[in-house]
Amino acid sequence: MVRRRIRAVVSALVLIPVVVVLGPAQLLLIRLGSPLAQTIPLIFHRLAMKVVGVRVRMIGEPSRLRPLLIASNHSSWLDIPVLGSVSRMSFVAKSEIADWPVFGTLARLQRTIFVDRARRSATASVNREMADRMVSGVPVILFAEGTSSDGNRVLAFRTSLLGAARAALANGGGETVAVQPVSVAYTHRNGLPLGRLGRPFVAWYGDMTFLNHLWSILRDGAIDATVTFGDPILADAATDRKRLAAEVERTVRRMTTDALLGRPKGERAVDAAGAPPVEAAVVA
Repeated sequence: MVRRRIRAVVSALVLIPVVVVLGPAQLLLIRLGSPLAQTIPLIFHRLAMKVVGVRVRMIGEPSRLRPLLIASNHSSWLDIPVLGSVSRMSFVAKSEIADWPVFGTLARLQRTIFVDRARRSATASVNREMADRMVSGVPVILFAEGTSSDGNRVLAFRTSLLGAARAALANGGGETVAVQPVSVAYTHRNGLPLGRLGRPFVAWYGDMTFLNHLWSILRDGAIDATVTFGDPILADAATDRKRLAAEVERTVRRMTTDALLGRPKGERAVDAAGAPPVEAAVVA
């Protein structure tokens, strides 16, 4: 137990100075409009995964089609650095995160779009901003469930959030938008399969306290995560978003089940090499 606590403290002591050093540089790059502002978060997430002990394996890759909306399942705040470590990303998150100590600052440095879920008009506003970014050539990742699960299942995808695809077309994004399913699955901890009872300890959902959960991840680490990218689906102005959401949901559920059961083949570990730029949207 003492050794694990020391591990958590050491992990924090490594990451905090990195934030202090990279934060001002990232802020300057954002103000200058430099494309390097997409690279620093990628470097940070990859370093964070190494320090914490999360090993990420990727199957497939983000589509190079543009405009691109990527729809993912969601079981933990850990999904953000996991996805952030496979490609260049920024996020859409619930507005409360903006006020969190340290993490609110990190979210802003990631060029996060904050959404107030208490406002009925928030979804339309966020969709428009997501669409603007997609039209500009920046892909967007969406946690389409709108909340987090216990890691053992995929919840129903919110069709209203996939309205961003239609908004992208309305904003001059061309005749079609590519919608790509992606799955994040936590499979092992300390080299052992997590199983149905173990995955909820990695997931962050319900009324779990964030700081306690963060401490448990820093303390225990040694988690294996599998990120699976499916084939993109082309959507146009006539596409029924309910059918689109259902099809993407089925694909993500299948890929998640395959990863949890160890069925997928061809995994490759994420290394330090660059990956296609991806902008991620998180509605947590």
